[in-house]
Amino acid sequence: MKQRFITGLLLTVFLAVMLWLPGWCMAIATLTCISFAVHEMMQALKKAGHTLVVWPTWGAMILSIPLTHFLGERVMVPLVGAALLVMAVQVLFRKEPMLTDLLMSTLPLTTVALPGLALVTLSMIDPYVWHTAANDKPWHAVEVVLLSVTFAIPLAGDMAALFVGKAFGKRKFCPAVSPKKTVEGSLGGLAGSVIAAMIIFLLSLWLCNEETRSYLPVWWHYPLLGLAGGFVGQMGDLFASLVKRHCDLKDYSNLFPGHGGMMDRLDSVLFMAILMYCYRLFFLAV
Repeated sequence: MKQRFITGLLLTVFLAVMLWLPGWCMAIATLTCISFAVHEMMQALKKAGHTLVVWPTWGAMILSIPLTHFLGERVMVPLVGAALLVMAVQVLFRKEPMLTDLLMSTLPLTTVALPGLALVTLSMIDPYVWHTAANDKPWHAVEVVLLSVTFAIPLAGDMAALFVGKAFGKRKFCPAVSPKKTVEGSLGGLAGSVIAAMIIFLLSLWLCNEETRSYLPVWWHYPLLGLAGGFVGQMGDLFASLVKRHCDLKDYSNLFPGHGGMMDRLDSVLFMAILMYCYRLFFLAV
């Protein structure tokens, strides 16, 4: 537990530093972390006996930053769609095409790389600009708040679920996938996610000026994001556990002592990233 705590603290400090650096630093750090997670999932699926088509996923990730920079986030869907088409063509023209190989090839792209690209679109900013001139839209502070929500809600939920589950857990939550998770831990995780969302709301009131706050979620959206984000984060955690069970693995790797691999750390964040991307797209004027 001590090793797990120290590693978690160091990762939190690293995340905080990345949030305050220029946006391109966060984008590169995000893409690097996602690359580790994609590699770990690909290796896990290969160990399970699947013959994957991997290069379209890597190609989409490499092209994501320059294309997003020049064409905007609208390029993400065509980019992923092109990668899926290339995968399908390559598997279809194999000597012995297997549907399972195609489906498993798409898994790292759609469940790891795609959410990672959503994070990249939230990272193409310069987060130093917190107070802007009246004629400038405060894009930068808005993006920092959204990134903070994206990371804090699932990670706080993970931590709360761990402690509440250990202290009070009795009833199994999803024993077929993750036998150690409990209903009590899950409810504690949801509470932790809501609390984290409200803390970010209070910090945004303190750090952002009135103009900036006009582009942020309204106050009652934060607990809803905490509740919805806590739920999808837990589903992301269970999904990653299901893949590990399919591949007969305990952890995706030993990259982080006490925490497993990059995929073990980002599983809940990845699902939350898609939620925040959609929320920003449909509910915020930025």
